[in-house]
Amino acid sequence: MQRPGFWDAQESAARTSAQHASAQRKLKTFGELESEVADLAELAEMAADDEEMAAELASQLASIERRLAELEEARLFSGEYDAGDAVVSVHAGAGGTDSQDWAEMLLRMYLRWAERRGFEVEMKEASPGEEAGLKSATLIARGENAYGLFAAERGVHRLVRISPFDSSARRHTSFAQVDAGPLVDEGVEVEINDDDLRIDTYRASGAGGQHVNKTDSAVRITHVPTGVVVQCQNERSQTQNKAVAMQLLRSKLIELEERKRAEALAKERGEVKDVAWGSQIRSYFLHPDQRVKDHRTGYEVGDAQRVLNGDIDDFIRDFLNKTASTGDANSPTHG
Repeated sequence: MQRPGFWDAQESAARTSAQHASAQRKLKTFGELESEVADLAELAEMAADDEEMAAELASQLASIERRLAELEEARLFSGEYDAGDAVVSVHAGAGGTDSQDWAEMLLRMYLRWAERRGFEVEMKEASPGEEAGLKSATLIARGENAYGLFAAERGVHRLVRISPFDSSARRHTSFAQVDAGPLVDEGVEVEINDDDLRIDTYRASGAGGQHVNKTDSAVRITHVPTGVVVQCQNERSQTQNKAVAMQLLRSKLIELEERKRAEALAKERGEVKDVAWGSQIRSYFLHPDQRVKDHRTGYEVGDAQRVLNGDIDDFIRDFLNKTASTGDANSPTHG
């Protein structure tokens, strides 16, 4: 960073600077933990006969354990893109209005969780359902390990509840798909042939005032060979929407290649489990009881509302620990 001309290449310099800041944060946290752990031995001796000291010891232990867990989590990210930003999409599954409402509930859960983690979130597209909810939505999450974390949420999420849209108040099962890809800059090579692209423009349907309603500024790009579709409607002009959509397409194509590599590795190892990213990963039960269960790890929580309000760290950490301990090449942290 101190080399002459370092800042001449703005993009690479910014990346290096961000990596430097991240390393400094980790080293500072580690140094503080080392110091506090050294102090605990002395505090433990004093706490043996002093209730007040014992309470302080318990409080410090809890704080150290929490921060150690955060450092342990960071250790789990070893993939090429894990430390970077993420492109995240939520799609309603079959099931009409119920599934579209469920897709919107999932999006809200992730927005709340991202806020807790301190991620910067940009909504790029949201297609409303006919009656309620969302057909699809796409966002970019920027922050440390954003892709590594969101990749752990890839797959189908199932909701079981009494449908608010059913006049007979019957129980319905709804599905929504979550996809996550790494947000990459133009320095990462992704082969895209212009002849393989179908580009459509349409009128954006979200907030944005009169400009949105009068011009076909939204852009949808279909990559014909793979069937991958991306769209963007939240920028000010059609040109800007197209540029962002191309960035989203690059992310999706890298995600697709990672999936193919993971499936090929699984076949080589003779694994019989389903490695498709479209497989169901978690169920959220709101009736007859309230609980959330992750089918990959067996981890279960009895407070579904707390999870839907964005408290999903334990699910993600449990999954990452499991895949790290088994050396699972199909985990999101092994591209």
